[in-house]
Amino acid sequence: MGTVITVIALLFLLFVVFGAYATVKVIGAAKRGVDRTISQARRTVEDTTLRAKTYAQPGPQGELAQLRLTLRTSMRATQDALQAGVMEDESLKESLGLFERLSVHGHELDAELKRLEAEPDRDTLATRLPGLRERTQRITKSADSLRWAARDRAHRFAGDDLDSLSAQIDVEAGALRHWTKEPGPAASWPDAPGTDAGTSDGRTRPESRQPRAEDRPRPSAITPPGQRPTYPWQKKPRPESTT
Repeated sequence: MGTVITVIALLFLLFVVFGAYATVKVIGAAKRGVDRTISQARRTVEDTTLRAKTYAQPGPQGELAQLRLTLRTSMRATQDALQAGVMEDESLKESLGLFERLSVHGHELDAELKRLEAEPDRDTLATRLPGLRERTQRITKSADSLRWAARDRAHRFAGDDLDSLSAQIDVEAGALRHWTKEPGPAASWPDAPGTDAGTSDGRTRPESRQPRAEDRPRPSAITPPGQRPTYPWQKKPRPESTT
């Protein structure tokens, strides 16, 4: 009886542990979903604010907002493209590692541009804008290069697969249409006996060599008698008299 109670207690404890683990996983997934939603909403609000500043604040502040918007848009597009492509192409892991190193410089530049938005000295901003513009162009150019290289690689693989598939389909279509091939030459019937028609290939049939009448040996009118055998009891023929 005590063994049964122990087994039941262990099973109950296992159920409690598994239930707590599943609850933690569900809560974690829900929290990540909420965080992702909040991050996307925050990015949308910031991008909308930067776009509004670009049109509403001319001068250095408006240009700073434009630089931030360009930087964020390029970096986000490259990140999404690489993270989506690495699941299908393992060779993009190295490109994703390079992008993470590039992101460090991008975050530093974005933070610096954000601090300068509150700078009241326009002359100082005008002095630093060329350097900030060059840094932004270098970072966005590198990010765009990684993104387009990943897309070109995916398109190339898709094009190669399409070419191979098209070749296989052409072969299969040709096999399915085997009845459309032109038939070979029809077999000709043999000529009827007694006709002088040529052979089916256009060559004349050689005439059979028949012996002509003048070429045949003529039989002699009188067959020469053969030499008859003589026997000892026969008399010798007497010579005829000449009288």
